[in-house]
Amino acid sequence: MKSTTRLLAGCGALAAASLAHAAGGISDNEIRIGFITDMSGVYADTDGPGGTVAIQMAIDEVGGVIDGKKITLVTADHQNRADLAASKARAWIDQNKIDVIIGGTNSATTLAIATVAAEKHIPLISVGAGATAITNEYCTPYTVHYAYNTRATAYGVASAVLKQGGKDWFFITADYAFGHALQKTASDVVSQSGGKVMGSVKVPLSTADFSSYMLQAQSSGAKILGLANSGNDFIASVKAANDFGVTSSMRLAGLQVYISDIHALGLEPTQGMYRTAPWYWDQDEPSRTWSQAFMKKHGAMPTFNQGGDYSAVKTYLKAVTASGTDDGKTIMDWFKSNPIEDFYIKNGKVRRNGLLVHDMFLHEVKKPSESKGEWDYFKVSATIPGEEAYGPESEASSCKL
Repeated sequence: MKSTTRLLAGCGALAAASLAHAAGGISDNEIRIGFITDMSGVYADTDGPGGTVAIQMAIDEVGGVIDGKKITLVTADHQNRADLAASKARAWIDQNKIDVIIGGTNSATTLAIATVAAEKHIPLISVGAGATAITNEYCTPYTVHYAYNTRATAYGVASAVLKQGGKDWFFITADYAFGHALQKTASDVVSQSGGKVMGSVKVPLSTADFSSYMLQAQSSGAKILGLANSGNDFIASVKAANDFGVTSSMRLAGLQVYISDIHALGLEPTQGMYRTAPWYWDQDEPSRTWSQAFMKKHGAMPTFNQGGDYSAVKTYLKAVTASGTDDGKTIMDWFKSNPIEDFYIKNGKVRRNGLLVHDMFLHEVKKPSESKGEWDYFKVSATIPGEEAYGPESEASSCKL
């Protein structure tokens, strides 16, 4: 009889907890955030451990609790493997009761996580991945594409180079969803502006030797070398372009450039290069204040991925506070019905497909003589309104939402 009473009491408690969650409130009396990214590979410097630092800063700023409920952060290295990313996301949700996943770099891993998150009704906030497919053909009701996408970054750079007369392009492209999307956007801009794509080559992730690809670029006759890659692959391709004399006949156009890349390469080989980004640590006083605090903890100025990790988590915690719950659907409804605005996101609005549209900035890498010191690498050339940078909502016509 006592066992039956305890069993019934336990069932009643579970039912009450389930109803409380459905009606609002924090599930399991704890807010659990999962951050999965490349912690040790080609993109580790653009996100990686620095992203963990940024997220923890966001948690610490609210005191580590909301309404007396503890906020817990768990992290994982997906090693740029989609299967590993999906497996970790499923285990987190089923076993660790994760309430939200912050997805870092690599579009293939993010697309894999998105499928699991949607099945489990858990929000996925994608910060470091760029492929437009995330909120187009593979959109879900539980994905927010937060910091940028490849349409926004490639559009600004290609447009700027074309305005300066760079009509004939050759692309060196990372051979997966992210690189393909970068090349497609830039190619579309080139074609629409009367330019011509003279050729392209797909390169496996984490390639060490770019020599053969540089020879193909040189023989194409193109004047612009579009680098549709990122992180260590971008760094390796710029070094190879200089070593093989490609820069004497072709201008480099980096379609996804991070401050960590410029820091690794130096200003001499990168001066005059454009990039499009959502944010730069030195763009205003609030950004400088936060970035200097970040540098004290991490030893480097933040990339726009790392700044985005912070902003995304602060916004998520704001949503939890405002909604009074960590219920996935309620949180997604909040994201899609409230403006997003902080020192990182300007004029932000989440579309029905989950894409956060906001202002982007065209930056130009400074000449060595223009830099005031370490990490002073960019100057703002233009502000690109969100609707222009991300394109009209009709471009996401493949999204079932």
